[in-house]
Amino acid sequence: MLNRIFKLTDHRTTMSRELQAGLTTFAAMAYILVVNPSILMNGFAADPAIGHDPTTLSFLATKGALVTVTALTAAIATLLMAFLANYPIALAPGMGINAFFAFSICLGAGIPWHEALGMVFFNGCIFLLLSVTGVREKIVKCIPYPLKIAITCGIGIFIAFIGLKNCGVIVANPATFVSHGDFTSGPVALGLAGIALTFVLAARRVPAAIVIGIAVITITGFFVPSGLVGPDGRPLMVTSLPSGIFSLPSSPSPVFFKLTFGFMHSADTFVKVLPLILTLLLVDMFDNIGTLIGVTKRAGLLDNSGHLPRAGRALIADSIAAILSSLMGTSTVVSYIESASGVEAGGRTGLTAVSTAMLMVLALFLTPLILIVPAAATAPALVVVGVFMLQSVTEIDMGDFKIAAPCALTIIGIPLTFSIAEGIGFGLISASLLALATGKPKGFTPTGYVIAAVFFLEFFRIFPFSG
Repeated sequence: MLNRIFKLTDHRTTMSRELQAGLTTFAAMAYILVVNPSILMNGFAADPAIGHDPTTLSFLATKGALVTVTALTAAIATLLMAFLANYPIALAPGMGINAFFAFSICLGAGIPWHEALGMVFFNGCIFLLLSVTGVREKIVKCIPYPLKIAITCGIGIFIAFIGLKNCGVIVANPATFVSHGDFTSGPVALGLAGIALTFVLAARRVPAAIVIGIAVITITGFFVPSGLVGPDGRPLMVTSLPSGIFSLPSSPSPVFFKLTFGFMHSADTFVKVLPLILTLLLVDMFDNIGTLIGVTKRAGLLDNSGHLPRAGRALIADSIAAILSSLMGTSTVVSYIESASGVEAGGRTGLTAVSTAMLMVLALFLTPLILIVPAAATAPALVVVGVFMLQSVTEIDMGDFKIAAPCALTIIGIPLTFSIAEGIGFGLISASLLALATGKPKGFTPTGYVIAAVFFLEFFRIFPFSG
């Protein structure tokens, strides 16, 4: 039955490989269960009824609810992608977008969190409208094939950078922007050991190389000092002993279906929040498109023309997911770049996504066990995946400057701006400029010029979406 639903044979994969890939994707993105609630609480805590005191019942109940809805929203949205598009792509509340929700909308603009959720819902409805009318699919098709490869490579460097940063190999430095961390510290040394181990396993084509690397480093972390001291004065290890194995999920009721639409009650109020909604729309759209292109390109799912089969279904799935996130009580759900780790583990169909979704639900009952996996264990997986994605750079004709320049800006722009959307913007603007100056390059469409113009207007604040 699974073969019939997900066409495993057609995609030259097996059930065991798909399940393994789902586990790999989950292991790479499980951090969202901790990070998303922590970021969102900055905005939710601005509500006097919740407050900033982490010891109060209202604060604890809200944060617990956010953990629950993060897992449930990710699971439901991922299942939508699996059954509507049959892609090995997982979805969850987006990093960066959650920070924009908390710090720009709630704290910066002073908009209550339940109103902000209403804005997310409004944004999702626009998303869905653009998807069912085929506009978003046309946007995907307007991106030239070399730029699609560049997006894959840029995301690869982005993923690797995040991995190196998470385990402390790369740190901020006021003098040189970034520098290397202290290689003698336990977490950094363990992260480097994990990268070396996973590199060797991957080079030797060991099945489940990424999962083995995560497991070995997590277990080793029980014996490696983190450099921190606990409340009892005893040194803490990189991997901490779990407080238990099983736990019951927190009730989602403090945030579930709490969105409101006061910003639509008057034209003046709506005009004031419109730039914020447009920013959400722009970032969501191109982060999703970039991730979709990058992951499916690596999975070999793009056709000979560089187009994505069933793109419309995939875009409708993430549009519905965006609406769902607002109803559940969290910021916008997006396609996750960590899905690339599952692709590298062999995932090719929606069965990979189904297994990831099931693990998200299971995590609600195994939270203490899931949370012990340290960044030193997951970081190597991201670095290895980044290397795999960067390999496709050889498909770009770097000898043709009209192709090389936009692709290079895209590859560099994504990690350096810490934004997939802005990296795509750099690429499209430069490609359209060269097209106008030298003649239309192969694969560039009128829609591409329009999208490039939108990015130009935003970047130069001629029509500032971000206010």
